Amino acid sequence: MPWINACSTDDIDAEDVIRFDHAGRTFAIYRNHENAYYCTDGLCTHEEVHLSEGLVVENTIECPKHASIFNFTDGEVETPPACENLTTYRTKVEDGRVFVCLLKSEQ
Repeated sequence: MPWINACSTDDIDAEDVIRFDHAGRTFAIYRNHENAYYCTDGLCTHEEVHLSEGLVVENTIECPKHASIFNFTDGEVETPPACENLTTYRTKVEDGRVFVCLLKSEQ
């Protein structure tokens, strides 16, 4: 499994998100209210706006442009105008670092 060392756990506050760029692609890495870490594609599926500028509440991210809400644990769209789900990626935490597997998660 090709795990990528993405960031420190300290780089993301609880209920927050950061942008992670790798190999010409943009991802979003989230820390929820229970200190679990998740990763999705970094652009909204509606207008390709960076989700790292959005608002995280518990397990959701709100797009900063048109307020679509996604559940970042499974990528599901919760509110329009977006209608296409986000791709999610597996994460793991080791020694204070967040690692991301950039193969699509099996849903």
